[in-house]
Amino acid sequence: MAELPKINIMTAGHVDAGKSTLLGRLLYDSGEIREDQMRKLKDIAKELKRETFEFAFVMDNLKEERERGVTIDIMHKPFQTKKYFYTIIDCPGHRDFVKNMITGTSQADAAIFVVSAKQGEGVQEQTKEHAWLLKVMGVGQIIVAINKMDNTNYDQKRFDEIVTEVKKLLNMVGYKTDEIPFVPVSGLVGDNVFKKSDKMPWYKGDTLINSMDATIKVPESPVDKPLRIPIQDVYTITGVGTVPVGRVETGVLKTGDTLIFEPSGAKGEVKTIEMFHKQQPEAKPGDNIGFNVRGINKEDAKRGDVAGHPNNPPTVAKEFTAQIIVLQHPTVMTAGYTPVFHVGTASIACKIEEIIAKIDPKTGAVLKEHPDFIKTGDAAKIRVVPTKAMVIEKKSDFPQLAKFAIRDMGTTVAAGVVLDIVKAK
Repeated sequence: MAELPKINIMTAGHVDAGKSTLLGRLLYDSGEIREDQMRKLKDIAKELKRETFEFAFVMDNLKEERERGVTIDIMHKPFQTKKYFYTIIDCPGHRDFVKNMITGTSQADAAIFVVSAKQGEGVQEQTKEHAWLLKVMGVGQIIVAINKMDNTNYDQKRFDEIVTEVKKLLNMVGYKTDEIPFVPVSGLVGDNVFKKSDKMPWYKGDTLINSMDATIKVPESPVDKPLRIPIQDVYTITGVGTVPVGRVETGVLKTGDTLIFEPSGAKGEVKTIEMFHKQQPEAKPGDNIGFNVRGINKEDAKRGDVAGHPNNPPTVAKEFTAQIIVLQHPTVMTAGYTPVFHVGTASIACKIEEIIAKIDPKTGAVLKEHPDFIKTGDAAKIRVVPTKAMVIEKKSDFPQLAKFAIRDMGTTVAAGVVLDIVKAK
């Protein structure tokens, strides 16, 4: 497992684009899921009268997800190709669950952007929201899967239509689409996912899996930076103790290390590190791990906290300056507005104390000093005060922990990066 480079890949796209089904197919065809497990899932799907959902159930483990047919939480599942060891992050497309989607994007090296070819589907509201989020959250590598080709009788004309739509969207957001592969697939039937399909002789490109291997590059591993692990969850395991779970963003964690959890300031000693149920002596950037910490109890560390070494602890911000882009706001944003900021795994209400300037998103040039308000499409520099202690880092120090999304009224209204921080005492 250690030999192959590790890639965290997520799915993005509208709620019914077939993301979970596509991933289930990927895992099944790659041999990660056995025949008997698949049969069990088929039976569950029949029972719940969701006959086409057996592949989706591979990823959608939660009972509620199976009954509603939507993905709520983020699932991590490993599989490997000749080139990479992938961890798939299946992110929810449903708008109520965008918070988890943001956690997913903050962990991903690359994304499979799934768009449905079915008539009446194509590029939808959430396809757009996810495209913006991917870009702002810094997911630079994308593979587009045009799914449900079986629904269109494998029609080349429909494929070309969707490709044009998606290219327009991705170009607008700021991606270079000439470097992005567009693969016609059917997650349900298995066309061009792992195995080349004979139903689309007009398509001369590669399968989805080969396109992933061919286009995705290994991200630089920031091992020489100070340690930062945003905590996703904390478990109390009988006979073991407190086990925080998260992904190492920067630095190296070793057994025996003393850790500090911010903003609480609790300290403890790392007894064991586990990845995919195997114990490891250390963990590096990109590793999704659970680690047993002695000396802290469940109340000392929680989702949203960040762990680091005491000699260079995670930064707790009293206030910060950021550059944001307003993605969609029904009215306008003014000073005094207090929406929820999502940073890594934390979600905390923060007050926009001051709109410093309206800027040109492409060049960063100031268009207007201290505007009264900003609206959809505007980029701005703002000063922000969190309503309670939160960890956030500067883009120049830790780009991984400087990105955030701003949400209000159930939608992502803006996204941005932190330029400067005033540390809390």
